[in-house]
Amino acid sequence: MICVNVLLLAKDPADAPMIREHLARAMRMSRAEPGCLRFDVYHSNTEPRRFVLVEHWASQEALDQHRLAEAYTTIYKPHVMPLIDREGHPATLLE
Repeated sequence: MICVNVLLLAKDPADAPMIREHLARAMRMSRAEPGCLRFDVYHSNTEPRRFVLVEHWASQEALDQHRLAEAYTTIYKPHVMPLIDREGHPATLLE
């Protein structure tokens, strides 16, 4: 299993509502992709510019395919990435 946590910070606070809409749509689409075990998007209650993505993929191949899929290529990459600062954190799930 591949786990990725992504911290996003809107560059402009005024863009947060639009980023939220794009992320919600991309989340719903990503959840339907083959190999997606978990895809959650959180919007901070205390820091309106902050979003957190928690992703679990069955394999590296599933994650690679996600980055070629519609949610990533038509929503996340063109509409979200230009508006945010991003920190990706590949992680190991403790058991």
